Amino acid sequence: MLYLIGLGLGDEKDITIKGLETVKRCDRVYLEAYTSMLRCSVSDLEKQFGKKIILADRELVEKRAEDTILADAKVMDVAFFVVGDVFGATTHVDLVLRAKKAGIPVMFIHNASIINAIGSTGLELYKFGKTTSMVFFEDNWKPTTPFDVIRMNQKNGLHTLVLLDIKADEERYMSVNVCLRQLLELGMKEEEKVVGCARIGQEDQLIKFGTISELIDDDFGEPLHCVVVPGELHFMEEDFLNSLD
Repeated sequence: MLYLIGLGLGDEKDITIKGLETVKRCDRVYLEAYTSMLRCSVSDLEKQFGKKIILADRELVEKRAEDTILADAKVMDVAFFVVGDVFGATTHVDLVLRAKKAGIPVMFIHNASIINAIGSTGLELYKFGKTTSMVFFEDNWKPTTPFDVIRMNQKNGLHTLVLLDIKADEERYMSVNVCLRQLLELGMKEEEKVVGCARIGQEDQLIKFGTISELIDDDFGEPLHCVVVPGELHFMEEDFLNSLD
């Protein structure tokens, strides 16, 4: 049996009761370690759950799962931890499809993710359009997708959640500041209003609302960060954003 278990957005204490009860019954535990991060160490997780945890990088999950995760799940109960919710990345959908093809039963245990926790900005969740991602620009690679998605959403009056690049193997996490500079490169204007977010779902989360020029040099602290570009604002949404410290 393969159990996909969401860990939530903070630390080892954010797991659900159902998730905790399930992992304690499992024979082997993997932690997906490349699409997000927790504010705790692997040893903190091991102490909380009483289990040895195997780190699963992108290569293991996407290329070697048949010989590791899925091979184990054919003969024992396996927990596959995901930071946030279990379907926060398409790679996890692919893992489930491969498990089903191999005849392995799969169960999902959901948790909070950035997709719903972003409601702490005061923006209405049902008014978010397509989510986009901002990658670190390189000299010959500056994809315009984030700008295109933002403009498409704005045309329809919708908000845009911009997820920021993570290079876990390099311990490199994009900041709000880098994202805003890259948005300017793509054609956004300094006077456009945005919401800069850091550590959403954690006790020290930080949310700031202002123009790009007002936020571009602000210190948002430790990762993970994200950016929201608002669409049409209801007066309550605008009041909430203006009330932010």
